[in-house]
Amino acid sequence: MGRKTLPKLNPSVDFSRNFRTAELVPRPWDPEALFGRIAPLEIEVGCGKGLFLRNASAGSPERDFLGIEIAFKYAEFAGYRLAKEGRTNAVMIHGDGQKLFPEVIPDATAAAVHVYFPDPWWKKRHHRRRVMNETFSKEIERVLIPGGILHFWTDVEEYFDMTVQLLHDNTQLAGPLPVDERPAEHDLDYRTHFERRMRKNDLDVFRSEFRKPA
Repeated sequence: MGRKTLPKLNPSVDFSRNFRTAELVPRPWDPEALFGRIAPLEIEVGCGKGLFLRNASAGSPERDFLGIEIAFKYAEFAGYRLAKEGRTNAVMIHGDGQKLFPEVIPDATAAAVHVYFPDPWWKKRHHRRRVMNETFSKEIERVLIPGGILHFWTDVEEYFDMTVQLLHDNTQLAGPLPVDERPAEHDLDYRTHFERRMRKNDLDVFRSEFRKPA
């Protein structure tokens, strides 16, 4: 189930409003410089090709969405697609979320943080590279507003169980709260391309939400 080659980008499309490298993120944090307004913010870490950002920004125009993706070609493609679809409330950042959170994102900034199908780093000696670790779990808690929600999904049950325990041990986030799976209404009605692939192959997806106490 390897990833398909990304389509070529049309050079006539200006997507500079929807795509930035980490160095161009405003410091200090300034949402108006990114979105042109102040609105409730949701952050996705590890966006892949950006399906969640595209669907969520279309479905919730009253909110702003910030995507962070460490792979340049996927971050660039996601920003390009946002621009093609005319999104003014979504921006893709090429960078490492584990660095951008402590360096850029202030306390109590995000109404939600989304982490979908992060790299499981299968070998035990590589588990320290997983995005859901002790340090980053505390960063997620810090940037969430009171009542804010962490959405964490994975196809690896061991990673799911480890993350639930990690969040219990290192944060005050309440959960895991149940997440209902609903039938897709069309071919792109999934949180991510990876979820679509898993569900079409009848493979398990482990879903959870955690809420920061009000």
